[in-house]
Amino acid sequence: MNQEKPDTNNIFVIKKDSLAGLFENITKAGYEMIGPKLKDGTICLDKITSLDDLPVGITDNQEPAQYRTKQSKSDTSLFSYVVGPHSPKRYVFPPRHQLWQINRVNGDQQIIAQPLPKTKLAFIGIRPCDLAALKITDRVFKGGKYTDAHYTEGRANNFILAVNCVKPGGTCFCTSVGTGPKAKGDFDLCLTEVYSEAEHFFILETGTKLGSKMISGVTTKPASKAKLKQADKLLKAAEKNMGRQLETDNLQQLIYDGANRVNWEEVGLKCLSCTNCTMVCPTCFCTSLEDTTDLRGTTAVRTRVWDSCFNEDYSYMHGGNVRSSSRARYRHWISHKLAGWVDQFGTLGCVGCGRCITWCPVGIDITEEVVSLKKRIATKKAEATAKER
Repeated sequence: MNQEKPDTNNIFVIKKDSLAGLFENITKAGYEMIGPKLKDGTICLDKITSLDDLPVGITDNQEPAQYRTKQSKSDTSLFSYVVGPHSPKRYVFPPRHQLWQINRVNGDQQIIAQPLPKTKLAFIGIRPCDLAALKITDRVFKGGKYTDAHYTEGRANNFILAVNCVKPGGTCFCTSVGTGPKAKGDFDLCLTEVYSEAEHFFILETGTKLGSKMISGVTTKPASKAKLKQADKLLKAAEKNMGRQLETDNLQQLIYDGANRVNWEEVGLKCLSCTNCTMVCPTCFCTSLEDTTDLRGTTAVRTRVWDSCFNEDYSYMHGGNVRSSSRARYRHWISHKLAGWVDQFGTLGCVGCGRCITWCPVGIDITEEVVSLKKRIATKKAEATAKER
């Protein structure tokens, strides 16, 4: 959690009813709002138009291989859930996107690029872990020598209304990787919801000039020390009540040490290679290309689609598959997330959202796998020492 003292000049108190005015300002500014919505029993990101679309009074229970939502009749809070299967990644880096089309016209080839729609997107209710994920994918696709024009288009003109987490879920471990439960910037506006039977209000923090502009005309008042203390108490409690913890001390070296020194068969036997973990992960970016043509051969289309390192064909090279087993593919995935990313991008590839644990159908827990790996390496070292004696 950021220990710097807040600048009270840009921190306000806003009531629930006044959020409607904020949403109206965002819409009037030409943004399409993408926010949390109850759909098919889950909190998904979808197009919303007003405050009424938010999942009022809905909480979620998340454990390994378990996700359930619950509707309360008396609870009128707006953000009592954690995260669902969706993240902003699916909008700025769509699961399926046509890159270009080639048409044959009178013997000539006409290449037509297919950029993402020029829609201005406003992400509503984005949690700190997903803000951290966007920062990571920005580094991957925009921060190096080679940039991805399509991703850059998707990230252009984004407005972000973030929400701090005051009720972590059973699979959350953002404090372990330093991404939450309080947002550390990279937002236009940020809310902290304070809800009880006695009162209901939000602490509203502006992060950019655009964010300040959006609350113009909206009823707010400066946040008092007492109100700030209430919100801070909730966030500190959230820090202490994470559902999971990831041991990050010397983690990169631990992963590398275990790559070839221990047996990964146990987790490999459990893993179904279903790709759920990579599909819900807000930072995974593996893709494949599909090329199709019409029957007359006059039109060819190239489409980029999400793929996964858990798919057997993904690691196929001429002459064979370099990761033919689930054991090898899981080892590769966790090694890249928790070690290889640090070498490539200077950060872990995990933001502690817990989605990979929740949505794994057999309940494989990345935090437990790290603990298990540490124990297996220690056992191997003890056995080697005993043999030397």
